[in-house]
Amino acid sequence: MNYLCLVYYSEAAMQERGDDHWQNLNKECQSYSGGLQESGVMLDGSALQPVSTATTVRVRDGQVSVTDGPFAETKEQLAGFYLIEARDLNDAIRVASKIPPARYGSIEVRPVRDIYGESSDAVPYAEALGRR
Repeated sequence: MNYLCLVYYSEAAMQERGDDHWQNLNKECQSYSGGLQESGVMLDGSALQPVSTATTVRVRDGQVSVTDGPFAETKEQLAGFYLIEARDLNDAIRVASKIPPARYGSIEVRPVRDIYGESSDAVPYAEALGRR
């Protein structure tokens, strides 16, 4: 089953750590990602540009609204993602726990929903929303 590991941390707190810290963290992430790719666990992934480069798009009553910046003010911002293949949630958590920025922020692990065909491991959408 595929899982998306969303990497969150405070950009302000990370910037306070300085350029050397960023360079070391980037090297750690590249090394970890490389190992996951070689083992076939990592399907895709990338770091994101700072939240100041974000644009939010909404459509309400057929009208498109575009806003500079993220959709919400939060303490932690989405910094990147790892798309992985794992046996189950426990395996995905094991992989996510070793993503280097987990030491500074959090990693949200979420199963990928197959909208083109249900896999046997997928939780039905209504069940995931608490509706049966």
